[in-house]
Amino acid sequence: MKTLKSFVYLLFAAFVVVSCGKPTDPESINNDGSTGGYRIIGKLSTPGYPQDVVLDSNYCYVTQGEGGLLIADITDREDPKMASLISQGVRGYSNKIIQKDSIVYISAGSLGVTAVIISDPENPIAVQSNIDLKPARDFHIMGDYMFTSISEQGVQLAELSYLPHPDPRKVIKTSGFARGMTSTADSSYLLVACGEMGLSIYNISDFQDGYGDYPLAGWGDTEGYAEDVEILQDQDIAFMACGTAGLQIVDFSDSSNVHVVGAYDGSGYAKELIYENGLIYMTAESGGLQVINVSDVTEPFLVGSVNTQYALGIDKDDKYIYIADEDEGLIIIAIPD
Repeated sequence: MKTLKSFVYLLFAAFVVVSCGKPTDPESINNDGSTGGYRIIGKLSTPGYPQDVVLDSNYCYVTQGEGGLLIADITDREDPKMASLISQGVRGYSNKIIQKDSIVYISAGSLGVTAVIISDPENPIAVQSNIDLKPARDFHIMGDYMFTSISEQGVQLAELSYLPHPDPRKVIKTSGFARGMTSTADSSYLLVACGEMGLSIYNISDFQDGYGDYPLAGWGDTEGYAEDVEILQDQDIAFMACGTAGLQIVDFSDSSNVHVVGAYDGSGYAKELIYENGLIYMTAESGGLQVINVSDVTEPFLVGSVNTQYALGIDKDDKYIYIADEDEGLIIIAIPD
């Protein structure tokens, strides 16, 4: 199946020189199995294997493994179209993506990071690849600094005053494999999902332009494999996507007693999440999209779901959720009123 899809991609790459249409007609929209009023309203099949998605106005930027970066025009959410595709200069297996102004950064494992200018979404330009932040897994941006998780080596900082060319700085050593990250609103702490080692918290208050010393301030074990983390800022609560253990909710208000206070273990493998207004929106690979009410962090419960084949990346706005599904492409889901 994947060999066939790679062949199809090669044919499409040749065709795209003379055409900017979408690569295939969208797969039939099927809402069977959806709950809570969440419903699929649009799909865009892709030539590659979507891994992650970031939304910017009426465009979605979708990393697609060996297929580089696909940019989708979603002006009509029910009929998304391909705006452009760039693979030349985008080396390796494009995985996670993050945006800073007119640049997106794409992680590519041992091939580091690729920077792509997206000021004109129909004509993206890869300006630098193999940036020495490797093996690049995931990103977090705090002001003019980017944190890149580099697997077992920890997290490396880079300064972004010249956006296309991040300036690598300090490496924060972590236990376990560093994955998703976030920082507190006051920029005092960095929280890192560290795979089998759970949640690690680092004091970054003495920042020193990315050259400071950032000691471990707290650590908490979680079930499963910690992939991603978000914060409920005013309560010192972390929400974590933890693979086969689903959603794990961690209280880090006392750094000497970081502990799980709630959990929701649904189907699939919890991969990436977003917190907003008392809800967690979480991708779970074969478990699709899961929407979890966390207004009481000790008793989270499922309020909605959408079946997809292999949901990985996620982004959202006020009305829609955007899923990068490795098998189905870009999926657009309407949020119930």
